[in-house]
Amino acid sequence: MKTEEKTGIVFDIQHYSIHDGPGIRTNVFLKGCPLRCRWCQNPESQSVRPQLMVRLDSCTGCGACAAACPKGAVEIREGKAHTNRQLCAACGACVPACPAELREITGSTMTAGEVLENVLQDKLFYETSGGGVTLTGGEVLAQPDFAAAVLRLCKENGLHTAIETCGFGPWEELEKILAYTDLALYDVKHTDPVRHKEGTGVENTRILENLARLSGERHIPVVVRVPLIPGFNDTEENMRRMAAFILEKLPTCQEVNLLPYHKLGEGKKEQLERENAAFDCEPPEPWAVEALLQVLRDCGIPQVS
Repeated sequence: MKTEEKTGIVFDIQHYSIHDGPGIRTNVFLKGCPLRCRWCQNPESQSVRPQLMVRLDSCTGCGACAAACPKGAVEIREGKAHTNRQLCAACGACVPACPAELREITGSTMTAGEVLENVLQDKLFYETSGGGVTLTGGEVLAQPDFAAAVLRLCKENGLHTAIETCGFGPWEELEKILAYTDLALYDVKHTDPVRHKEGTGVENTRILENLARLSGERHIPVVVRVPLIPGFNDTEENMRRMAAFILEKLPTCQEVNLLPYHKLGEGKKEQLERENAAFDCEPPEPWAVEALLQVLRDCGIPQVS
C-alpha cells in the first residue's frame, strides 16, 4: 500500500493552533488511547472507533432519531432520547433525523493523503511563522502506522512535525513515528507508578523508559507536559522528582509545561452518555500553579510555563 493510501480514524483537525509546538500549527486529532485518565478532557478520543455524541440537555424527545435508528438503540425516557450504547453502531442514521441537530458522529476514516491535503491549506502560515503539523489525540501510538504515514508525507512536503504522546506503547511502534518527528510534546502524569495507575489505569514504567530513550538515544527535542490535577500530582515532592528525572534522563528537554486541569471534558462525557463518570475536581488556583513552577525553577529547570 502506498503511504498516501494508509487509512486511520481522525476525530478533528484544528487549524491555526498556537499552543502545540512552534509557530502556527494544524493539529490532527487521532482516535484511540490506551490510558483511561479519570480527568480526561477528550473522552471522545479514547475509543479508536467512531462514536455518537448527543446534546441531551436540549433534547425535546420528539422521537425522530428513534424512528430513524436501524438498530433500535434509541428510546425516549423521561422526555429525552437516550441511546443504548451496547446496541448503537455509530452508523449516523439518527444524525440527520434530529431536527435540532443535537447528534453527531465523532471520528471518520481518512487516508494519510487526505490529511496531507487538508494541512497543506495552511502551508503559507507555517512558512511565515515557523509552524507546522502536530499529531495529537487520543494517542498517536494507538494508530502508529497511520501516524507514521501522515508524518512521513508532511516531512516529504517540507513541514515541521510534532507529536503529542503519553508514550505508552512498544518502543518499536514509537520508533516508527519518531523517524518523521521533529518535536515531541510528551505527557508525564506522575512520577510514582502506583499513583499513575490509580489515575490513568496503567503504570508509568514504559512511559518513562520510552521518554528517556526518545531523548537520550534518538535525540528528539522534547517538551514535557504535566497535566496538573489537584489532589493527584500537584505536590512539591512530585515536582522535585519530575525535575530530577528530567535533569538526569532528558538531555534534549527544551521546556516543561504545567497544564492546569479544566472541566471541559465533563460536558463531553455527558454527550457520550457515560453515567457515573464525572470527575470531582476543581481547577487549581493560579497561585498554586505558580508555586509549583517555582519549585521546578529552584530545582534547576529554567524553561517552565
